[in-house]
Parts: sequence; C-alpha cells; structure tokens
Amino acid sequence: MGKGRSTRRTLDSHTVKSINKAIRAGDCVLMRPSDTNKPSYVARVEKIESDSRGANVRVHVRWYYRPEESIGGRRQFHGSKEVFLSDHHDIQSADTIEGKCTVHSFKSYTKLDAVGNDDFFCRFEYNSSTGAFNPDRVAVFHPTCIDLSIEEAKKLEHFFCENCSSGERKKLNNSHAASRHSEAKVDGKRRRR
Repeated sequence: MGKGRSTRRTLDSHTVKSINKAIRAGDCVLMRPSDTNKPSYVARVEKIESDSRGANVRVHVRWYYRPEESIGGRRQFHGSKEVFLSDHHDIQSADTIEGKCTVHSFKSYTKLDAVGNDDFFCRFEYNSSTGAFNPDRVAVFHPTCIDLSIEEAKKLEHFFCENCSSGERKKLNNSHAASRHSEAKVDGKRRRR
C-alpha cells in the first residue's frame, strides 16, 4: 500500500526560532527575498500550518507590494514606507520569516511619534495581474493654499483645495455619483478603525 499524503493541521501560533518571536494569523511579517540585494518582502500571515508531527511549518501569506514592484513603478506621491495590499497569495516556509512588522493605515502612520524600520503604511489594495488600485485615486490637498499648518491638516477627514482641484473635483463628483452610497459604507468602516 502506498504512503498517504501527510495530514496538515492549522496552528494558532508558531515561534520562529531565528527571531524568537511568535507569529499568528493576521500578523505582518518581513520575509527573506531570493535576491539578497533587495529589501525584505512584506506579507500578512493568513494561516499557519504544520505536518502531523509539528514540523515543516508553512505560512499562507498575502503579499504587500512596494511601489517599485507594481506595474508603473514608484511615483512621486508614494511614500518611502508605503506598501499595497495585493491579491497575490502564496505559501512559504516559516523559516523565511526575518521579523515582524506593522502595516498601519495612512492616518495612524501620520500620527506615529517615531517611524521604525518595521513600520509601513497602506492606502491601496493592488491587483497584481492588472496593475489596478483600489481606491483608484486619493484626495490631495495643499495646506499652504488655505494657511493651515501640517498639524491642523492632519485633523481633517477630507478636504479639496478649490484653487488646485476645482476641475478634478467636478470630474470626480460626476464620475462617482452612482457609487456614493457604497462609498459612504466604506468611509464609515474606515472611521471605526
């Protein structure tokens, strides 16, 4: 009789020996790239599993892409610590985890007193096959146009500069009139975070 396939079991957590830290589903991690000249990959752990003996631990991850890894590459408005949550899922050995990190919302990232090497922020979801972003645009405003300090500007939920974006705002209002109801639901969810 042939050998049956090894049964996998889901783990609540796993301690990565090389960093002596426990990881759980939902944690963000830095993963070793195949090219040592590249920065560590950023991923969110979706599931942790091992074989029936508790060995051969694998992590199911959802990759974050850096702007330079996306179709179109890094643009002027991308932050140095910005990443995009992609639709790219993968299974990797837990041994490739180099450390834990935190991927903040943009709003919480701007409120950090100090940004560490393991702090990133995410404003977009990214479709790795088409290069499309969700949302497909972000509100941009210029505090100096209305004599606001950076601190005052950070307290605002939304703002469009009439001088700089009146044409863009009209286009945005017309193109999204049908989807305002669904956007209100998303905005409500964002505020609760």
